[in-house]
Formats: sequence, structure tokens, C-alpha cells
Amino acid sequence: MAALAAVTALTLAVGTSAGTGPPTARTTAGPTGLTRPSALSPCMIRSGLDVQMTEGLPTPRGYSRSTGTVHALTLMIDFSDAPGRGSAMDRFHEFFPQTQEWFRNASYGRLDYRPETPITGWLRMPKSFEEYGIERGAPFDPGYRDLVQDIVTAADPKVDFSSYDLLNVLVTPNAGPSALDTVLSVTFAGNTDAPVADGVPVANASFVYSRQDDGSGTYSRTGYRVLPHENGHTFGLPDLYTQEGGGAVGHWDIMSEDWGANNDLLGWHKWKLGWLDGSQVGCAATRGTVDYVLSPLYRPGGGKLILVPVDTRTAYALELRAQGGNDESVCRPGILVYKVDATVDTGRGPVKVYDSHRDTGGCTRNPNVQAELSDAPFSPGETFRDPRHGITVKVVGVEGEGDYRVRITRS
Repeated sequence: MAALAAVTALTLAVGTSAGTGPPTARTTAGPTGLTRPSALSPCMIRSGLDVQMTEGLPTPRGYSRSTGTVHALTLMIDFSDAPGRGSAMDRFHEFFPQTQEWFRNASYGRLDYRPETPITGWLRMPKSFEEYGIERGAPFDPGYRDLVQDIVTAADPKVDFSSYDLLNVLVTPNAGPSALDTVLSVTFAGNTDAPVADGVPVANASFVYSRQDDGSGTYSRTGYRVLPHENGHTFGLPDLYTQEGGGAVGHWDIMSEDWGANNDLLGWHKWKLGWLDGSQVGCAATRGTVDYVLSPLYRPGGGKLILVPVDTRTAYALELRAQGGNDESVCRPGILVYKVDATVDTGRGPVKVYDSHRDTGGCTRNPNVQAELSDAPFSPGETFRDPRHGITVKVVGVEGEGDYRVRITRS
């Protein structure tokens, strides 16, 4: 019996992200190169061939590091046909300090995210917004190539790019259509074709355009969340929504849905980013029955993630989601069961959450939340089965201060 709690881009754009085959760079995302206990080796699923932004471990090189102090160069830009309205620092404060606090909570303090604004006013681009021809992050879009190069040229006299780990570009919201019409926000991550400034490639850059405001009056509290989503790409995380929307993962990860009420990252992503210790992760890879104890994902310490490998590229993941921290919208606490597939690329469904209460309509009425999956977690007494692979997961019960005991059987 194991008680975890006791052991205690310019080249590709998919949706609102972009990724490439990452180059060797000066920074490395989260867990790359970290020594892991050999007992976890069977659960370290590897990337499939031709997967450009993978869920596999370890995270490839070329992305921004996701632990320790990360310096985020943040620039506010405008255009002659879309001049910035009001103060550029007002635009900055739409995202900070909320983004810092979100990353502090999500990482249990392991990511010290520091936004820095050496240029506090609007940085005017030499062309009009219309001249750049910016669309939804189209591959090899010459408009983006020109825009990134012009940003580097305009900022370089006042900015030492070698001092920063990633770039945030906060575009004046009156440039381009409303986010309700077209979402232009995009990230170029691990970019092999980035402009070079002060001797370093500007390889991880997030662009945020119009305000993602659903009209519910919550923008001042929730509008910032597009930036943690985009920055997730700079750390090597893929999009979890698909062309059909957020029905694969719902509101259980900010890389799936970033509008509306707050939500965290999946435990798999926290491990991938280096925010969990090996002692907080269980690997049920052998035949037999084993018990684990999980504490709520939002709470620091304790067991956080159980992995049940299916093969070298696919695994089930289990975690306890409850209301607290970044998970303010959890309306039914319990064990979230999902499958991670390292052969599936960003925006094509690399993660699938299993709904314990299908076709119920869910338990939330919060706007912009995938309601059907809101009651997906398994409660005490409920069981998840995969007969094909001989895997059974039973939620045994609640113990301690809201911890859950989970029993896994492999035949």
C-alpha cells in the first residue's frame, strides 16, 4: 500500500497558440533534465513522431523555463490607425498582479513570475495595424514576421532582451476585431525562426489583443486569464481545446478554457512544469491492487497525481479537484480521471477527461464553462473501468482533511 500523502512561432499557429520543433536555447522548460525516481520511469510517456507541441516527457528544450525566477518582458504597443487609449500602464494592470498571483498559486510558489516594463508608454509600430495584415496566427504569416521584427527594432534602444525569459506583447484593444468575433491572441513558442536581439532569439512571445469580455461584468476579475493561457505555451504546454471547442477537457485546465471563472492546470501539467516532486506522483504500472491517498490539487504538499500507464505514449492520470486556490469554480469535488496521449498534437485533443456523470448537464451555470464536464470527478463509491486494458479505479472514501483514498487494480 502506497500512501502518497504520507510520502509526501513563427512557424505554426493552432488556435491561439503556436509551436515549433524547439531549438536548443539558453532556457529550458520545467522538468527537462531533472532526475526522477526510477519507479516513475514507466509513467514518463514519450512524445510521438511529428508532434510539434507534445504532452510527452520531458519537455523539449527551447521553451522558457517554468521554475525559479522568470523575467517577463512586457511591452504595450499601438498603431497609427489604432492609437492606444488611455495609459499604457492601465493596459498592463489589466493583467498584473493577477497573472503573478495565478502562477504563484498554481506552482505552489515554485515559479516567481516577474513582469517587467522598461518602456511604460505605448510603443508605436511603424506601420498601421491594417498594413500588417494580422489574422489568426497563420503559419508563416509575413505580417507577424514584420511585426515581431518591428517590435524588436523599436524596443531595442531601451531594452536588453538578453535579460528576459519571455516576451508579452499587450496590443491596444482597439486594434482588430472584438474577441467575441475573432480571437487573435497567439503565442509563438520554441520558435526556430525568431528575430535575434542582444544576442538571443525572441523565441517565446505571447500576444494579447482585444479584451476577452463575455459581457457578464466579470472582466476586471477574469479578463487577465488569457495571459496565463498564452504563457503556458511559452512553457511548452499545448492547447487542450479542439476545433469543436472545450468538450475534451472542459474547465479543468486553463489550457482548455480561459474565459469566465478561475481554474487551475491539470496535475500532469504541474508535474511537466516541475511544480511537483517525484514523491507527490504515484505510478501504478504493475499488476495487482494498490491504494493511494491524494490531497486536493490546489493545496500545497501531499500526494497530487497518480499515473496509470497504458503504453509508452499514453497514460491515465488521477487527481483530486476541490474548490480552493485557482479552482474557484469546482462545484463537485472528487477524483478527476483523464487520459494523456503524447502522440496527439496541440489543438487536436491530447488530453481527454472522463465524465463520471454523463448527459447530466453538469453542476454549474457559470458563463463560459463547459457545463457538461463540470461534474466529471468521481465521488466515493464510484468506479472508473477500462476493461480493454484491465484497469479499475475505485474511489474508496474521504479521510483526513478532505483527502481521498483511491484503489487501483490492474489485471
